[in-house]
Amino acid sequence: MSEPIISVSGLRGIVGESLTPEIAVRYAAAFASTLPPGPIVLTYDGRESGPMLLEALSTGLSKLGREVVNFGIAATPTTGVLVQQMKSPAGGIQISASHNPPQWNGLKLFSAEGRVIPAVAGEKVMSGYRNAAFPPNPQHPSGKVQRLTKSWARHIELVLSLANVEQIRKRSFRVLLDSNHGAGGVVGKLLLEYLGCTASLLGGNPDGLFAHPPEPTAENLAGVTQQVVDNKCDIGFCQDPDADRLAVIDERGRYIGEEYTLAICVEHVLRERPGPVVTNCSTSRMTEDLAKKYGVPFYRSAVGEANVVDAMLKHGAVLGGEGNGGVIDPRVVMVRDSFTAMALILDAMAARQMPVSALADELPRYEICKTKISLPKEKLATGLNALDRHFKDAQPDRLDGLRLDWPDKWLLVRGSNTEPIVRAIAEAPTAAEAERLCDEATKVLRTV
Repeated sequence: MSEPIISVSGLRGIVGESLTPEIAVRYAAAFASTLPPGPIVLTYDGRESGPMLLEALSTGLSKLGREVVNFGIAATPTTGVLVQQMKSPAGGIQISASHNPPQWNGLKLFSAEGRVIPAVAGEKVMSGYRNAAFPPNPQHPSGKVQRLTKSWARHIELVLSLANVEQIRKRSFRVLLDSNHGAGGVVGKLLLEYLGCTASLLGGNPDGLFAHPPEPTAENLAGVTQQVVDNKCDIGFCQDPDADRLAVIDERGRYIGEEYTLAICVEHVLRERPGPVVTNCSTSRMTEDLAKKYGVPFYRSAVGEANVVDAMLKHGAVLGGEGNGGVIDPRVVMVRDSFTAMALILDAMAARQMPVSALADELPRYEICKTKISLPKEKLATGLNALDRHFKDAQPDRLDGLRLDWPDKWLLVRGSNTEPIVRAIAEAPTAAEAERLCDEATKVLRTV
C-alpha cells in the first residue's frame, strides 16, 4: 500500500489505497493527542467517501475519550467559523481533498482559532502519526458524539458584514455559481439570495459527483464559460469542492481566473481600508503593485495557507491570500474563503458601478508560466545555487526555495515535497518572457 501525502496541515491520499479509515483514524488520533480537552469539530466537503471517513473519525476519536461535534457537510472556511463559534480549545478536522480528483480524500487540521494549524503544531502531529506513539486506549471512557446541522448561519452573517448589502441588492446582479457538486452550493446560493442576486446554480447538490475536473482552471471550466453568456449573467463564480478557492468568469464569458480573484479583492479593500497585505511567494505581483499604489506595506510568505496566515497575524494584515483564488479576510475567518471573495467582488461592482471585466482590465497585467523539472532531491541545493549564480542581475530570496526578482518580472523555483522534481513559476509582462525564464531555468538545472 502506498503512503498518503502528509504535510504540516493535513494529509491526502487515494481512498482504499493510500488512505483508509484506519489511516485516517491513526492520523486523527495523533492530532487529538496534541490537543487540550474539549470537543473536536468534524465536517466533510461532500465527496462520496466523506461519510465513511466521518463515521470512522467520530467513532475513533470517541474511543479516545474525545467529545466530537459532527456538523456533516460544510465548506472548509465554514469549518473554520464553526471552530471559532464552538469556542473549544481543541479545534477541528475537515475531511477534504480540496481540488484533487474524486478518488482522493484527506484531512485538514484546524486550531482552536479556526485556522489551519501552523507548522510547529503540524510537525508534532506528523511525528505522532509516523511513530504510532498515540494508539487508542480501550480503557478510556468513550466521549460524546453530537450531531448538529445548519452549520452555515454564522458564516453568512460574517460575510454579509463585509459588504454594502443594500447597494448590491439594488443592482439585482445575475450570477452563475458553479459549485461542481462540492460543499459550496448551499452557502453560496443562500449568500447570493441575501445579496439580492438571481443565481443560476450548477452542481448545487454536494454529492461529490463532479461534472468536470474539480480544480477551477480555464481548461476545466471551458463548458461553464459559455453558460455565463447564455444566461446573460453579470458574473460567473466557480468554486473548488471545499469552497476555499474561487475563479471568476466575466460577463462576456472570459475566464478571468484565480490570480485575479485576489487582486480584485485587494483593490477593493484597500480603497476603503488601507493596511498591510500578504501573499505567498508564488502569487502574482499584482497585489504588490496595488500595495504600492495605496502606499501600504506588502509582505510575502512561504507557500502554504498556514504560512500566509502566520504572516497576516504578524503584520496585522487587512487582507491576504494566494493566487489560487484563495482570499483571506480576518474579519470573517483566517481561512481561504470563496464566499468572502464573492461578496467583496460584488461589492466592488456595485460600489464602482463597473462590470467585473472592467475591474479586471484596470489591474496591472502580467503573464505566468509554470513548469516541472526533473531533479533528484539530493541535487536541489546545488541546483538552486547554480540558478542564483546564473541570474546575477536578479535579487535572490531564499524564503521558500529560490525566488529571483527583477523590476518587472520574477522566477520562483521550489522543490516538491512528494516527487523528485522542482516546480518553476515565472511571471513577466509577456507570456514569451515568462516562458523564456522557465526554459532558461530548466537548462541550468539539467546541467547540475
